[in-house]
Amino acid sequence: MNHISPHTGTHTHTHAHAHLHIHKPTFSILSLLHWETARKQVFIQLLTGTFSVPSTSICSFHSVLPQDNLELDLLRSSIAWPETPPLLTNFFLNDTSDPAHSTFTILPRKDGGSWHVGDQLEVLIKMNNFLGRPKKSGGDVLFARLHNPTVRAGVTGRVSDYGDGSYTAVFPLLWEGSAQVEVTLVHPSEAVTVLRKLNLEQPDRIYFQSIFRSGQVSETTKCNVCLKAPKEKLCNFTDPYTGEPWFCYKPKKLNCDSRLTHSKGGFNKKLTPMEEKLFQSGVNMKVAISASGLSNITISPKLQGTTHFLPTNPAGYYYQGVWRALDGTRVLQFNTSTAVSQCLKGKVLHLYGDSTIRQWFEYLTESLPGLKKFDLKTPKQNGPFLALGPENNILVTFRCHGPPIRFATMPANQARYIASELDSVIGGKDTVVVIGVWSHFSTFPIEVYIRRLLSIRRAVVQLLTKAPGTVVIIRTANPKALTIYETLTNSDWYSLQCDKVLREIFKGVNVQLVDAWEMSIAHHLPHSIHPQPPIIKNMIDVILSHTCPAAASSERQTKL
Repeated sequence: MNHISPHTGTHTHTHAHAHLHIHKPTFSILSLLHWETARKQVFIQLLTGTFSVPSTSICSFHSVLPQDNLELDLLRSSIAWPETPPLLTNFFLNDTSDPAHSTFTILPRKDGGSWHVGDQLEVLIKMNNFLGRPKKSGGDVLFARLHNPTVRAGVTGRVSDYGDGSYTAVFPLLWEGSAQVEVTLVHPSEAVTVLRKLNLEQPDRIYFQSIFRSGQVSETTKCNVCLKAPKEKLCNFTDPYTGEPWFCYKPKKLNCDSRLTHSKGGFNKKLTPMEEKLFQSGVNMKVAISASGLSNITISPKLQGTTHFLPTNPAGYYYQGVWRALDGTRVLQFNTSTAVSQCLKGKVLHLYGDSTIRQWFEYLTESLPGLKKFDLKTPKQNGPFLALGPENNILVTFRCHGPPIRFATMPANQARYIASELDSVIGGKDTVVVIGVWSHFSTFPIEVYIRRLLSIRRAVVQLLTKAPGTVVIIRTANPKALTIYETLTNSDWYSLQCDKVLREIFKGVNVQLVDAWEMSIAHHLPHSIHPQPPIIKNMIDVILSHTCPAAASSERQTKL
C-alpha cells in the first residue's frame, strides 16, 4: 500500500511490489524557463504534425514531454506489479484465485507473550483456486484492515506479495483492547491480466464527443486523447499552455472552430464471457477471506520504557471515529460551523478536480450557513461554482479539470486544465489550493495520467515560487464499490496505480496530502467513489488543520 512518512512535509512511498528510490525533482527558475520553451516547441510540433509519432497518427496515448521521459521510466518502475497469469481463450475459472478457498493466519508475536500497543501484527495470507489448490503465482489485489467496531478504530495494513501465492499483511498496534483482522480479495491476479490488457488495447473504450454548430448546421463527432486518423481528418485541440493533447474527428461540413460542447459519449465493453466471470461481485470481486484460526487479538497497554518504530508507516488511523494522523499533521476537530468559519475567515479556497473534490465544495456550502453559493447558471455536475461568506470574508470556488472529464455536456470553452487555471491564482498566506485528479483517467495507459500530473506539478511549483505562503493540498484516490462497469472503467487496481504515481510525483514538493486512500480503507463504512459524510468530515478536518494550524488554541487537538 501507500504511506506517508512521519517526517512533516516529506512523503515516502512504500509498497510490496517494487522498491525504487526516486530522486526528488529539483526546480529552479531556469528549469521552468526550459520547460516553457520545450512546451511551446512541442505544441508547435503537434500542430504541424512534426512531432515524433507513428506515421498513421499525430498523437499517442503513451507520450510525455521530451524532458519528462527519464522520470516517466522511473514512475513506470515505481508501480511495477508482479507478473500475472496469461489467459488462454478457453481458460478455466477453477484455476483462478478463489477467496472462499483462501485463508489468512495471524502469526505469533516474534518475542512471544501478549500483544501491546506499539507492537506490529503480521498476518500470513494463502491464496488457493476454486478447487482448493494453492496458487503458484502472485499479483492478486488484496486490502487489509485492522479494526475495533466498539471504539470505532481502524488502520490499514501493508500487504507484501511474495510471488508464489502467499502474502503478508502488517499492521501497527495503535489502541488497547480488541483488534479484528479483515482481509479482502479485490481482484484475482487473472483479473489484473484483463485490466492491464484493456488499458493497452482499448484505451478508447470510454469515448467522448463534441457538438459543432454554425447557423442551422450541427454535427457531432467523437473525441479523445488520441484518435487513429491522419491529421487532415482531425481537429487538434491540444492545449496551448500545457501541451495536453485532445482531438476530435473533423466534421464533414463545419470548421474545427465551430466546436461548442464537450461531453462523455459512451462506453464500449469488449470482454469475452469467460473474462467477465473474473469480475463477479460476491464471488471473486471485493470478497472477504476467512481466517484459519482466530481473526482477532487483544492488545494490552504499551509497556513502560519501550520505544517502538512503526515500519509500516500508515498515514494515520481512526479512533472513536476520528482520524489521527501519523505523518506529523496536527489534526484538529472543527465540530461547529462557527469553528469552520473562523478557520476560513479571510481565506480564499480554490478547489480543482473531479466530483470527489466537488463533494467537498458541497459539504462546505451545506454545512456553513453563512457561506452562500452564488448562482453562475452553470451545470450542476460541471460547475464552475462560487460561494461567498461576506460576514467572514470567505471565498470558495470549484472548477472541474479538463478532458478527459466524463461529465455531462458542458461548453467546450469551460473544459479547462488545472495547470492553466493555477497560472491565474494570485496566492499567498490566505490562499488554499486543493487539487484532486484521478478517477477519470483510469481507462487510459498510465502515461496519460503521468503527463497530466507533471503538468500540474509544474504549475504548483510556479505558484509556490511566486507566492510561497500558499497552502497546496492534494487529494489522493480512494477505493469504491465495484460493479462490472465500475471495474472496467474505475477498478480499484487502476486507482491504486494512479495513487502510487501521484505520491511519487509530488514527493519533495511543498504540498500536503489528504490520504483518501487510507481514510477510506481504514473506515468501517463501505467503499464508495464518493465517501460517506463521516469520512468526508474527517477529510475536511485535515484540510482545515493545514489551512489554520494556529486554531489549536481554540479547538481540541487530536492526541497522537
